[in-house]
This record gives sequence, C-alpha cells and structure tokens, in this order.
Amino acid sequence: MAVIDCHHHVWWLNKFPHTFPPSWGTTLNRDFTPDDLRPELKVAGIDGTILVQSLDKWDETPHYLDVAEENDFIRAVVGWVPLADPSECAKRMDEIKSSKKFVGMRHLIVYEKDPRWLLQPTVQESLERFFRGKLVFEAITNTQEQMDTVLETARRMPDLNIVMNHMGRPPLPEKGWEPWASQVVEAAKFPNISVKLSVGGDVVWRWPWNTNEIRRYSDHCLQHFGASRTMAGSNWPVVLISGGFQQVWNGIKDLISGLSAADQAQVLGEAAERIYNLARTR
Repeated sequence: MAVIDCHHHVWWLNKFPHTFPPSWGTTLNRDFTPDDLRPELKVAGIDGTILVQSLDKWDETPHYLDVAEENDFIRAVVGWVPLADPSECAKRMDEIKSSKKFVGMRHLIVYEKDPRWLLQPTVQESLERFFRGKLVFEAITNTQEQMDTVLETARRMPDLNIVMNHMGRPPLPEKGWEPWASQVVEAAKFPNISVKLSVGGDVVWRWPWNTNEIRRYSDHCLQHFGASRTMAGSNWPVVLISGGFQQVWNGIKDLISGLSAADQAQVLGEAAERIYNLARTR
C-alpha cells in the first residue's frame, strides 16, 4: 500500500504572492517548496502526495502541474479553473487535458462574499464538465450556509465526485458540535461525497494542535463516511501555524489507530488512490 498525504500546498512568494489573514501571524510568509516537504515525507513514511491549489488564479495551475512533473512524489494536482465563466473554464480545461496529473479543482468559496456562490447557474454549468470528465471537485467551507450549497450541488449532480476539505470545518476551537455534526451526517448520505481527515486554516490559527481534542470530530466523520471515503491529509504548510508536520501526521495515525488494519490502509492511501484515480497519473 502506498501512503498518500492527500492535501498540501507549495508556493514561491516572488512568483505567486499570497496574502494571509493578519490573524494567522507570520509563519507562512516565506517560500515553502517541495525540497522543504520531501524530508518530512521521508521521516513520516509517506510515499506520495496530492498538491492542492492555494490561489484562485489560473496561472498557478499549469505552474503546479510543472512542479508535479519535476517531483515524482507529487502524484496529482488539484488546480483551479474559472467556474463562474463556463466558456473560459472549458478553454482552460482543454489546455490541460493532456496532463495526467490534473485530477480536479478547488475554488476558495470560503472567501466569497455570497455564501451561495456555488449555486450560481454559471458555476453549476461549469461543474457539469467535471463529472463528465471524471474529475474531482474539492469543497472548502467554513459556514453552515456554504456547506448547504455543497450538499445541494451533490443532490443535483450525483455523478460529481466531491471531496469535502478539512472535515467540513469542525468547531474545534469553540469546542462546539452543532450544526456541524448534523451536516456531516447529511453529507455522508451522498455516496459521491468523501472527506479529508485534515484541519484547515480557519481552525489552526485559533487552536494549537491537540490530537485528543480532534478525536470526537474525526470519529464522527469516520462513523458516517467510513474508512473508504476518508483520506488523511496534512494541510502542510498551513498546519504549521498549529503544529509540526510529524506531530500532525503522527496525530492522524493515532486518530485512526483503533480501526482495523484494512481500514487504516484505506484512510492512509487506498481511498485516495481510488477517489482520485491515481492509477491514471503514473
């Protein structure tokens, strides 16, 4: 079994400037490259990764695909295309259709002023190209209303492969439960939705990594999605605001330590291999 970290980023700030919320501090205000990540993967025993977009800008996507070709451990890329403009979206997808490592896209809907941005007719039209192309749509949400739009999209497009980022933003810092818990139950009812066992930026800047505090949230996701639809992801380097890479990855392994060996293998790589169809990226 190949161990897969299903969620990380890289960036060179002189090439693609990033602006992080002031509340996140300064940890991320430098370059983070594959050379920085490679030794961490070796120590953790991780065989491959999925590189995920960090900017809603087209130029980052072909750049990421080049980075993936230059670094064998990057098995696949989740990029960005302009969903709100169907003709431009189609054009961009045609430009990269020959790239085996392009497996899907993400849009940072968490930063859209309109919480129902995802349900715009133009966006929905573009998403139809994804299920026709057997590509993944990654959904990153911070609020109940944003998650509702993901659930509605899953209902409208049962063939669209949707990956819910970062456990759907559990209320970890607040030590809360609802409405997050009920939305996870609803999301898991859709067979076309899977979930990443990872923690997002809106949580990590408020909360120092504590594996035991995550456990009831990860257990809830595993209970409803099952191991076959749950994938381990570090969210490096964003997670460094909260904890070190080895601390985080070992924490994820601890969170699934009560599962059978077969189910642990699903979470640590087999689910990602299947959900992203990584066999086609070789």
